[in-house]
Amino acid sequence: MAEFWTGYALPTVITVAQILAIVVPLLLAVAYYTYAERKVLAWAQLRKGPNVVGPFGLLQPIADAVKLLMKETVIPSGANRIVFVAAPMLTFVLALIAWAVIPFDVGLVLADINVGILYLFAISSLGVYGVIMAGWASNSKYAFLGALRSAAQMVSYEVSIGFVIVCVLLLAGSLNLTQIVVAQDRGWGFLGWNWLPLLPMFVVFLVSMLAETNRAPFDLPEGESELVAGFFVEYSSMSFALFFLGEYANMLLMSGMTAVLFLGGWLPPVDVAPFTWIPGPVWFALKIALVAFLFLWVRATFPRYRYDQLMRLGWKVFLPLSLFWLVLTAGVLVAMGWLPE
Repeated sequence: MAEFWTGYALPTVITVAQILAIVVPLLLAVAYYTYAERKVLAWAQLRKGPNVVGPFGLLQPIADAVKLLMKETVIPSGANRIVFVAAPMLTFVLALIAWAVIPFDVGLVLADINVGILYLFAISSLGVYGVIMAGWASNSKYAFLGALRSAAQMVSYEVSIGFVIVCVLLLAGSLNLTQIVVAQDRGWGFLGWNWLPLLPMFVVFLVSMLAETNRAPFDLPEGESELVAGFFVEYSSMSFALFFLGEYANMLLMSGMTAVLFLGGWLPPVDVAPFTWIPGPVWFALKIALVAFLFLWVRATFPRYRYDQLMRLGWKVFLPLSLFWLVLTAGVLVAMGWLPE
């Protein structure tokens, strides 16, 4: 009996506690990210934004959640019920389980696996399935067109994201996310992080990140004028809310990936006091917030792309550029003898 408690029960309890320690703050961050978006867009458009529910409108996300919980879930009569209900669940769950390998500090990671970056890439690639399932199961031409648009867009930009990640792996010499962050500690502070030696790839990653998460100016799957609302047009109440939460959780995940791959993860920008007094997870959270703000800033600034422009950028600009930079990075590392041990 003692062996059961120490060998199985206790490790299970500890793992569940660690999962909750990541998921609960993440869900709160997602809820208040929607509030932040509405506030940032309001400031950009000289409006007030949410300011009625609670002080400064801070209870608005809770009011929205309660409203969506109270609504009736309507499933179209011609829909495939099982796939229709499973699609938003899949989208939401995939956005959460990717955080298992994100390191918040040295040793502060749920699963410190040696192929963490492959795991992340695999999970982000699976996000396409939730979108296609939703569009197909709805039995609606609008939803299906939105799903096909979205699938083509996400697959197109995943190709360039893959090559960008390989460039980072060449500099780090490891697939482990903790090692990728540690490799950026070159003693030059923020000038030693990967964003500088891989600056064109950093820009490609930021733009591809917008397209991968279906955010403005690449929010073509949700083009209101031609597709009503895209692949989730038939969804209501909590099934719609799960898509909504999944999208914002994906945005935070991509912000976390940017912080880990290019912005030094938990490392302080300058390796001197008082910067070194601030704990690593705080720096990591600040970097995620900075990239997350970029999503909102871009949405408030740029008009939506046409679909042919979007595809041209992905296949005719980013793909050749990322391939060229990958070969260049490998060539320079070999020629100068800078390959990581």
